[in-house]
Amino acid sequence: MRPFILADNQYITCTGVAALLDQMTLTEVVMTAASPAELMAGLARYPDAVVVLDYTLFGFTDVQMMHVNLKYCRSLWILFSDELSKQFLRQVLLAGQRFSVVMKTDTEEEILAALASAARDEVYLCDYAERLLAEGIPSRDAPDTLTVSERSVLHEIALGKTTKEIAFEKCLSFHTINTHRKNIFRKLGVNNVHDAIKYALRAGIIDAAEYYI
Repeated sequence: MRPFILADNQYITCTGVAALLDQMTLTEVVMTAASPAELMAGLARYPDAVVVLDYTLFGFTDVQMMHVNLKYCRSLWILFSDELSKQFLRQVLLAGQRFSVVMKTDTEEEILAALASAARDEVYLCDYAERLLAEGIPSRDAPDTLTVSERSVLHEIALGKTTKEIAFEKCLSFHTINTHRKNIFRKLGVNNVHDAIKYALRAGIIDAAEYYI
């Protein structure tokens, strides 16, 4: 059985979820985390845990949360909240990472289904999250328009290398690499390195393990 980490600052929520887990006999280990530091300690101990997280109460930025999710790639996270913006949810759901979504206002049936799915290592999206994905959001599997050279440069960018470092390693000019960089951003429709890296992760240009070395 997979451990569950309840990352929520509301006592009543943690108590309620723990009771449901016990009622469903989904796990033998339930721990609570009242801060990001406690959550990281819990994941270090149980890297395959299911994290039930109220993002709006926990003090994570979306970037920090997704980075931790990628670092502990065996974990599965349930975003469990009563208020998640459409923009935030769209970003998370299209990132291609292991996030389930269920709202605190959802029915008991949906909450139980989310917990049971996570115990089986399956992602679960409540009706609200499913509707967001159906609202004309571009597919995460958009056709890859990058050239071989551009994919290679993006791989190095995702590893945190500067334009100067990439140029030196590839025996190319700074101007050439900078032109590749501009073309990559233009083709992907992004304007910062973070969004370019997210694309690289989704497209398999770099994997999570390599990204965190």
